[in-house]
Amino acid sequence: MSKHDPGFGDRQKAAKEAKLALLKRAKAKDPTKDPDFEKRQAERAAKAKEREAKQAEQAAAKAADRKRRAEERAAAKIARAKAAEEEKIAKAEAAERAAREEEELKARQKAARDERYAKRKARQGKKKRG
Repeated sequence: MSKHDPGFGDRQKAAKEAKLALLKRAKAKDPTKDPDFEKRQAERAAKAKEREAKQAEQAAAKAADRKRRAEERAAAKIARAKAAEEEKIAKAEAAERAAREEEELKARQKAARDERYAKRKARQGKKKRG
């Protein structure tokens, strides 16, 4: 083998050295060795707590909104039922009033008819007597 054509052992050795170099660089960049690491971790924890508090607040607001909407729907349903009942009562009263008026009208018509009949009989009675 020539110098320009590395063998299998040479390639393995180069790969091993490259991996060790990568590991050394990664260890050098270890964030726990950074002096600001604890500060950043504390900031992240604080932000996470704020986020959780905000989410809890939003969930509570959603629950309150759902409860309010359910109460509004229930109140609207009760109002519709009450309005329907009032309308039913009003229709019944109107029907009763219409029936009374119709009976009164029929009674007046019958009285007028009886009066005309009585007058006609009275006129016919005068003609027969005379």
